Amino acid sequence: MTITIALAGKGGTGKTTASALLIRYLVGQRTGSILAIDADPSSNLNLVLGMDVEETVGGIREDMAQLVQSSGALAGSMPGGMSKQDYLDYQIQMALVEGDRVDLLAMGRPEGPGCYCAANQMLRVIVDRLSGNYEYVVIDNEAGMEHLSRRTTRDVNVLLLVTDPTRRGLVAAQHMAAMVPELDIGVGQLYLVINRLRGGAIPAPLAQAVERTGLTLLGTVPDDPALAEFEFTGRPLVELPEGSSAWKAIQEMAQRLPI
Repeated sequence: MTITIALAGKGGTGKTTASALLIRYLVGQRTGSILAIDADPSSNLNLVLGMDVEETVGGIREDMAQLVQSSGALAGSMPGGMSKQDYLDYQIQMALVEGDRVDLLAMGRPEGPGCYCAANQMLRVIVDRLSGNYEYVVIDNEAGMEHLSRRTTRDVNVLLLVTDPTRRGLVAAQHMAAMVPELDIGVGQLYLVINRLRGGAIPAPLAQAVERTGLTLLGTVPDDPALAEFEFTGRPLVELPEGSSAWKAIQEMAQRLPI
């Protein structure tokens, strides 16, 4: 059975960092293959994983839309006599970046001005079928929770809401948690993760604010200078040294997840 883990939060809270280190944990501590889905056009999950992306799902969808408009293929088949479903399936397989136990699929840019309902539904079917070939799927999501159910019809086993230690971040996480019942997918366990915490212990005002959200705090990630160094030099975050405080924090949290 595939275990799906999704991460969400307002922009700039460190979802991509948490995603990459969680994937590193799964590679080192769990058996089976992993599919990483970069569902945030600005997150650059491939960079922190040290993987090269040449094509995105969004680009494939746009290319197909242009092909349909220019060739009148809407009522017929795609190049090579393929159906539109098979064409999308083939293109996505080609866009999949294969790594050592971790494969990566980048969703890319959001929808353009046209109607993509039919294409998006086909994409959901294809991505869901692809996900079923892996033991773990980790989705680095866009800030808005409504985007998650557009990417998959699969239930999410674990949803991590990542926030920085600010009131705005906590409010955003609380709003996202409130949207979960409205999604077209089921969510198993939901946790809050506080990133970039300075000084070790959670300050009393922050702890009180967390308690008011009603969310279960999984843990905190310290403000690790090694992260800034790696990001500045362009080194993949999955290569952080074992002594990295951020890496240690993610490991401890991952061990408590029901996965």
